[in-house]
Amino acid sequence: MCTISKFYPKVPFWEREVPVKIKMLDIKDELKPKEIVLKLDKYIIGQQEAKKCVAVALRNRYRRRKLEGKIKEEIMPKNILMIGPTGVGKTEIARRLARLVNAPFIKVEATKFTEVGYVGRDVDSIVRELVETSVRIVKTEKMKIVEAKAVELAEERLLDLLLPRTIKNVNKRNPFDLLFQPPTEITDAGFAPDDQKNERDRHQEKRRFMQQKIRRGDLEEEIVEVEVDDRLPSMVEMFSGLGMEEMGVNFQDFFGNILSARKKRKKLPLRQARKILQQEEGERLIDMDEVVNEAIERAEQEGIVFLDEIDKIVGKDIAQGGPDVSREGVQRDILPIVEGSTIITKHGPVKTDYMLFIAAGAFHFTKPADLIPELQGRFPIRVELQNLSSKDFKRILTEPENALIKQYTALLGTEKVELEFTADGIAQIAEMAYALNSELENIGARRLHTIMEKLLEDISFEAPDLGGQKFVVNQEYVKNKLKNIVKNKDLSRYIL
Repeated sequence: MCTISKFYPKVPFWEREVPVKIKMLDIKDELKPKEIVLKLDKYIIGQQEAKKCVAVALRNRYRRRKLEGKIKEEIMPKNILMIGPTGVGKTEIARRLARLVNAPFIKVEATKFTEVGYVGRDVDSIVRELVETSVRIVKTEKMKIVEAKAVELAEERLLDLLLPRTIKNVNKRNPFDLLFQPPTEITDAGFAPDDQKNERDRHQEKRRFMQQKIRRGDLEEEIVEVEVDDRLPSMVEMFSGLGMEEMGVNFQDFFGNILSARKKRKKLPLRQARKILQQEEGERLIDMDEVVNEAIERAEQEGIVFLDEIDKIVGKDIAQGGPDVSREGVQRDILPIVEGSTIITKHGPVKTDYMLFIAAGAFHFTKPADLIPELQGRFPIRVELQNLSSKDFKRILTEPENALIKQYTALLGTEKVELEFTADGIAQIAEMAYALNSELENIGARRLHTIMEKLLEDISFEAPDLGGQKFVVNQEYVKNKLKNIVKNKDLSRYIL
């Protein structure tokens, strides 16, 4: 929650102080481990052991923040290594965990990185991307706080575009007079008859009348001319993306005069102009230095990094040759970030000591013991995720808030096509998914996506012409649609 002191001072708009003084309160309503697991249950079926591990890790962060003194600095997060086949919920657990507390989160594939000296991404970019994510989160939160104020300021600017505040020539009538004068004051000649009224008062009265029309939405398609930034890819962004921050050069200052923001005038409907002006006013109301400082602190203290496919950088016998010889080097490059180091970003130095790292891998052909010993020691908590059963598939189809059946029903509902899944039909889909995973490659819950797409392919294709019709997906329907594919194992490998 947050409070805003004197959000709407009762003084004229042009005399108000900008930015508005904002007092931020702690918005964290820390969840107990049991509550975290219950919230994860809404989206992930099974895997209770993994959920407990991440719930405890999240709760330990809350406990650490309550400590003071040197003991707080000594307590490091206990990183987690998830072991299990693809499609069982490893990534989803980490992503949903970050969303619960609105923490900066980034998912990276370990295979994208290569040892220093080889062509590939720099491992330090993990931290830079996490900081950028944190900046976006904090900026969005700050923008929401000043949203009402930004709306008001944007409205005033729209009024200035349609009817300027200053009257340059009192003898020259504004072309908007006829459109925006109160109807009760318009005569047959089309002009207000009150000659005794002060011209400034008349002007303000027209502005108030126009403001009412804007708020009612009567002028949404009115064309106005606004000044917008001509956003082109800057050299600053190019150098930042290449990791040039390590050189210690502030490119924003270096190219500040050369790459100054350009403006261009653009004619837009009022509804679009409002969004642009509201964004500009919101950015003026917030302090970006404060945003960056808070974002760095949040990334350092609450950031979550999900390292996927970590088993793919486990080195094999060098005698085999090929690219495997550099995989151990990737592990050694990742090691300093996981154990704690300082990374230079364009927003300043960022420490990784208290970030939570969650690594995941299938480990089909390797084992966690094949990781270099130093990296093994940095993932003290290890949890194995279980293969999904037909019962799990049935629950995945129906129970989560984002269940596949709910998604397809909603999608086809937009075409006025009604889908009804019977209990035996759902059970048949689950059985087929489990059987195919057992006989072919085990891709976990992703098998349901391929089956559902093939199952509803014809209905989805014809949906625009089937409005008002109802289709019942029962056991017989599922068998008829997929029987030929399931029987032909060679074909199944390509289609399902």
